[in-house]
Amino acid sequence: MHDNKSYISSFCRIKNNHVTLNGDTVFSKEGTYSEFIKSAYKNLDIKYPKFFKMDRLSKLAFIAANVVLNHENVTPEQEENIAIVFSNKASSLDSDRTHQTSIQNKENYYPSPAVFVYTLPNICIGEISIKYKLYSENSFFIFDNFNAKHLLTYANNLLDTKKADKVLCGWVEYDGNNYDALLYLVGNKGKTEHNTTEINTLYNS
Repeated sequence: MHDNKSYISSFCRIKNNHVTLNGDTVFSKEGTYSEFIKSAYKNLDIKYPKFFKMDRLSKLAFIAANVVLNHENVTPEQEENIAIVFSNKASSLDSDRTHQTSIQNKENYYPSPAVFVYTLPNICIGEISIKYKLYSENSFFIFDNFNAKHLLTYANNLLDTKKADKVLCGWVEYDGNNYDALLYLVGNKGKTEHNTTEINTLYNS
């Protein structure tokens, strides 16, 4: 049972070649996913060279997390107690396919360690944690569909048990050139009450 009310302070949505913060477009560019996400990184002035070595799922999560955390003035120096709870449907399937292709190529057989690293979906959480020095709880869940109830329950439990002061929650999906991200920060302050109705509204907007 959730004892205290929690609130969504900021959210980022990335889909259809648009990056939005709290409903307002902060970047858009037509083109392929690779062109779009690379341009978003440069336009949003993110400084993290490892970005270019990440798989496509991690790049998506990383950009969305940066938009939210930068807006909330979260910096590595603060070492805030922020947990991360992500979810999606395809897990790391996109990176898995790339790894499998390299294994099956008999003429040029050499599975890339750089690709293999990203065959776990929670690696994208690690990249965000490293940049912002977030050492709290983190989890990555796989569901058939966007699951607002689980995000709500899990995040509120972390807040109620004092395992985290804030939680970065959401959905980050990349599968076969289809991409979709909603990340939001929840805590004890904010403009929007943290409940399934509001979470679904953000996702469906």
